[in-house]
Amino acid sequence: MNLPNKLTMFRIILIPIFTLILVLDVPATAIMVAGTSIPVSAIIATVIFIVASLTDLLDGKIARSQHLVTNFGKFADPLADKLLVMTAFIFLVALDQAPAWVVAIIIWRELAVTGLRLLLSEGGEVMAAAMPGKIKTTTQMLAIILLLLNNVFFNNIGIPMAQIMLYVCLFFTVYSGTDYFIKNRGVFKDSFSK
Repeated sequence: MNLPNKLTMFRIILIPIFTLILVLDVPATAIMVAGTSIPVSAIIATVIFIVASLTDLLDGKIARSQHLVTNFGKFADPLADKLLVMTAFIFLVALDQAPAWVVAIIIWRELAVTGLRLLLSEGGEVMAAAMPGKIKTTTQMLAIILLLLNNVFFNNIGIPMAQIMLYVCLFFTVYSGTDYFIKNRGVFKDSFSK
């Protein structure tokens, strides 16, 4: 088990911890940060989410730069990313921080692109992350953090930045998913030729 795979496993282990903290709401108190009341459990969950997100950046860079790409990493890294993001978004719906229809579209896209990646890998192709997908990931992370922290730092100036980032992330989620399917539509050509 090389370092990138250890980081991926660490991220996977953090997901149930992130979940438990939000489910149990422990500790069940809130603090004021920049004039915004934030549950302590949400702060702890956000720190865990940020750490998990940073391991995502690190494991890929290390794997590519040190030629440590493995089949386990190819499987577990994107799976861990999807589990982390989908778990966070589902909790945001439960906490009334995000509309269910937005989260449903995000989850649909993640599952559809994962399926596309599987189809391509069967043919020996690898679908590399394109710039719209990277923007999607960044905006998703920012939206999740701001939503978990009740729009901290922006409440005082009356800007609903958490909601703005959520809809920016929705746009890039749809755009990048559409982009991947258009660029890789050849994988379906045999389905329509018969």
